[in-house]
Amino acid sequence: MNWKKTIVQVLWLLLGVGAIVLFGAAMIQKNHKVLADIKVEITGADEHLFIDEKDVKDLINEHSNLVNKKVNQIDLKAIETELEKTPWVKNAELFFDNNQVLQVRIEERQPVGRVFTATSSSFYVDSSGVRLPLSDKLSARVPMFTNFPSDKEVMASSDSELLKGVVDIGKFITADSFWRAQIEQVYITPQGTFELTPTVGNQTIVFGDGEDVERKFNNLYTFYKKAWLQNGINTYSKLDVRFENQVVGVKRGAEISVADTAKANAAIQALMIGKATMSTKATMPAKDSSSTSKEKGKNNLKSSLTQNNKKRSNPFSIVKKSSPLKNN
Repeated sequence: MNWKKTIVQVLWLLLGVGAIVLFGAAMIQKNHKVLADIKVEITGADEHLFIDEKDVKDLINEHSNLVNKKVNQIDLKAIETELEKTPWVKNAELFFDNNQVLQVRIEERQPVGRVFTATSSSFYVDSSGVRLPLSDKLSARVPMFTNFPSDKEVMASSDSELLKGVVDIGKFITADSFWRAQIEQVYITPQGTFELTPTVGNQTIVFGDGEDVERKFNNLYTFYKKAWLQNGINTYSKLDVRFENQVVGVKRGAEISVADTAKANAAIQALMIGKATMSTKATMPAKDSSSTSKEKGKNNLKSSLTQNNKKRSNPFSIVKKSSPLKNN
């Protein structure tokens, strides 16, 4: 009985050795085959491609001419390292498939803001806080931050903290269709705080530092829904969202035009309703400053906001002042 068991064990051993030999031979044969092709896949950026397939192939061939090269002669790790030196490449992974095709997986960096410094230089910043150069291909549709105090690669701790605020605000705006349309510019004050300039409405929005970004925007959005539907979008010259559960509004003088207010109200309502339909790319109806159109816009606004923005409906108090505020 023991001899039968021994024979079975020997047969299995020989079978295993044979499989290893065949596998090794197959690998040797594969490694001596010539590269068949290069396939590139780029992910990471939702709307922008600052680097394309041709750029990637050019970078690979610049580092290592792969024409007629055997698979075992190609240093994939070295090529990955070279690709990741490109500012717009966040991560690169390379491997060969069974057909000797080089598969290149590129993760592109996602810009969340364009920063203009006090010396008029400009750069993009991505979601990780990495500074990115401008591109000759296209201009990213991201929030614009002006008056950043430094254009140095190595920044002081205060400037690094300020850049973190830029990233957090930029990420929130780019992720929300309403705020992408509504925030025209973010000004950085000499005190290192932020002031927002809206697309619709003629007022300054005092944002404060880069902390509690979501809370501040949610409070501002609730103010838009409640106060401006009642009082008009251009009633206030300044809105301050720095405080925990309130928005402080400074009223404008009586010289404001009723017609301008009606047009501005219609515009902000269109933006809000557009937030609910942005995913389907629906075309908004023409704005009308008449009272009938205004009432219809109010009803549509209330209906769409109730269905699509429940998370924003946190109650808070609205404080109105008739005299200008002093920034902290």
